[in-house]
Amino acid sequence: MNLTRRSHEEPELNLISLVDVVLLLLIFFMVSTTFVDESRIKLQLPQASAKPAAEQQKDPIEIAVTASGEYRVNGQTLINTSPATLSAAVSRIAGESRDIPITLRADARTTHQSVVTAMDVLGRLGFRAISIATVNEEQAGSAPD
Repeated sequence: MNLTRRSHEEPELNLISLVDVVLLLLIFFMVSTTFVDESRIKLQLPQASAKPAAEQQKDPIEIAVTASGEYRVNGQTLINTSPATLSAAVSRIAGESRDIPITLRADARTTHQSVVTAMDVLGRLGFRAISIATVNEEQAGSAPD
């Protein structure tokens, strides 16, 4: 017996079973994945005209929210920041008319809650023509500190 002589066979890695497993995983993930159907979402986008708006017949009410969260209605500071005070001040100016346009001007450093509170008060009073005032980037960059 000759025990010293061995045949050196190269080890093989059988990839066929690995390919089968990968293909099965691929098929499983393709079948189990749900795709979002974007066509189901119906959006009606707002439209704007290039013409300037006609002159408004009624003076708009301007509500300003300062950086500290205080409210000003047509330039007059309210005695406190409660929603009831804001509601009373706007109701006093608007009277029974609810089609008066409202402009909401909020300082960039004010809390989000102060702006949402003002919008909530206006919505509860029945106002629907509410505009939020902004400035252009050029104006904001050139404003003095």
